[in-house]
Order: sequence, then C-alpha cells, then structure tokens
Amino acid sequence: MNRTFSIYLDLVRFSAACLVYLYHSNQRLLTTEILPASNYGHSSVIVFFVLSGFVIAYITDIKEKEWVSYSASRISRVYSVAVPAVILTIALDAIGRHFYPALYDYPFDNFIVRSASSLLLLNEVWFVSITSFSNVPYWSICYESWYYVAFALLTFCSKRIAYPALVLLVLILGPKVLLLAPIWIAGVILYRWRALNSIPQPVAWTMIFASITGILAFHGGMVSEMAADYLKTLIGAEWHKQLTFSKFFIADYLLGVLVFMNFAGMRAVADTFAPLLLHIERPVRLIAGYTFTLYLLHQPLFLFWAAILRGDPSGYLYWWITTAMVALSVVAIGYVTENKRHILKRWLEKNLARCEQYFARKRHALNI
Repeated sequence: MNRTFSIYLDLVRFSAACLVYLYHSNQRLLTTEILPASNYGHSSVIVFFVLSGFVIAYITDIKEKEWVSYSASRISRVYSVAVPAVILTIALDAIGRHFYPALYDYPFDNFIVRSASSLLLLNEVWFVSITSFSNVPYWSICYESWYYVAFALLTFCSKRIAYPALVLLVLILGPKVLLLAPIWIAGVILYRWRALNSIPQPVAWTMIFASITGILAFHGGMVSEMAADYLKTLIGAEWHKQLTFSKFFIADYLLGVLVFMNFAGMRAVADTFAPLLLHIERPVRLIAGYTFTLYLLHQPLFLFWAAILRGDPSGYLYWWITTAMVALSVVAIGYVTENKRHILKRWLEKNLARCEQYFARKRHALNI
C-alpha cells in the first residue's frame, strides 16, 4: 500500500472515531449547545466498514497469507479491547449510576446475557438486539467480526468446506448483519479491482470532489432519515424497528459508494499530499493506534466522567473537561490493551500452529 495513502487512511480512521464520539456525547445533560458536526455518527461506522474490508483484503494479500497468522491477528485485534471494554463498561456504569443516575438511560440488567452475548459477539443476531449496557457503539464490532470470519472461510478453506460453512454462518447471524455486508465487501473490491490502481489524475480528482460534495449533501439533505422512513412505509413500523442499526441500509449503500469513490480517488493522488502527510505521519500513526479503544469505550467513559464531574451543562466547558478525561483514559487503557495486542497475537499464533500440527498428524495417521 502506498505510504501516503496509508497515512491518509489512518487519519480518516481516527477522524471517524472522533465523529462517533461527537455524535454520542451530543447530550443536553453535558452541554445545552448542539455540538458541531455531531450528526455524522452512523455514517462514520460506514466509513469503518469500507476501510475494514480494504485493510483485510490488503493484509491477506501481503502479510497474513496463512489462516494461523490471520486468525491470531483478528482475534487479538478484537478481544484485546473487547474483553476489557465489557468488564470496564459494567464497572464504570455501576459507579456512574451511583453519582448521576439521570445520565444513564441505558439497560443495567441481565448481566450474564449481556456480557456473554457481547463476548461472543452475538448481540445483533437475527432480530435480537442486546445492548452492551451503556456501550451502544459495541454493535458494529458484532457485525464486523463476523465479516472477518466469512472472509476467512472464503480465503483459507476449500470451496467444499467454505460454501456450506458460509451458508450456516448466514443462518446463524440472520438478515441484519447480512444487510450491511455489501458495504464491507466494497472495501475488498476497492483493493482487488486492479483497474482502480491506474485511474487518470483528472478522474481521481473528480471522484474526490464528487465524494466530498456528495457526503456533505447526503447529510445536509438528511438522506438517511428519508430512506429509513421510506423503508418503514414498505415493511411496516414493527419490522423496521427490528432491523435496529441496519434500518438505514438503503442510504448506507449510497454512502458506501461515496466513501469508495473517495478512497479510490485519494489512492491515485495521495502522493500529491506527500509533503503534508509525511510531515504529520508520526502523530497520525500515534493517535490511530488508539482508535479502536476510543471507539469501543468512549460512551461508557464519557458517561462515567460526566457523572463524576457533575458540571454545569451551560456552554461547552463541562463537555470539554469530560472529553479531556475521556482522552486521558483512552490513552491509559489503550496502552495496556490495543497497543499490547501483539503479546496476545504471539501467544495465539504459537498455540494455533500447534493445533494445526496436531490435526495434520491426525490426518496423516488416518491416511496411513
């Protein structure tokens, strides 16, 4: 992957996580003012999906060419943050509710069910939607992780095994996860469609301009809301409600195309921004290393700190102080989780390789 384009993707990744934070922290108990750019939350998740598909296609082509390294990397990536997130969310919610109960309009019951479904990434199967306590953003990792699994089946297994296993996986997960899968697949296509590597510069710049203009018009015209309302008239209010986070899928497809265009165009012209991107590479790489922790823990963290600080919501000061504490917390937590995932990855690689060798010996013995 082009170095400058890689920096750009890291910058987009961190920016998207910040926009999700703005979206969720845009609460009147924190600030009476509406936060700027606070309506890009769900759209930022769509950016993550396209970006994730692209990155997974890239690493399996360049680095993780065996199922052992791929599995160890994906499991360590997810669970190095997901497990602490589930534990910390329960602890933070318990303390925060004690100090400021009015902040917590989120479930705090059925601990075994909520914890188990979160750890097994089954919060959004079929028409079930199990909120991970106050951690509403957790839903997307329960989609994305299963896309990792589906991709692994198609990449590392024979067709005889992959296709039946994929059908079984779809039957287990249900329609909600399936509805947003094309957006993730768009990222894979972006990487594998070789013709996109030789886009003429004028076309690339046109794609970038069209994508940025389109994204701004998309939000200004409230396309997601209109598309969701239209879907509700087609399938009825009850079925629409059951789709939970997938009920915006019609508009999400359009947004996915715009993100696809932006990435394709920027990849072609990224070197134009090399002086700037290479200059800021170090800080961008640094903050990008905390993106997953920021995304997966920001809601329980800002609720907790808002409850502890219990400030005046008039103006932005209370929100800014809370946000500063969230940032410090993310750095502290991310340092021992996300930034130490290589330890878990090495352990997984070692033990998965042992499992592979064990079953290889068994197969060999049976053949004899």
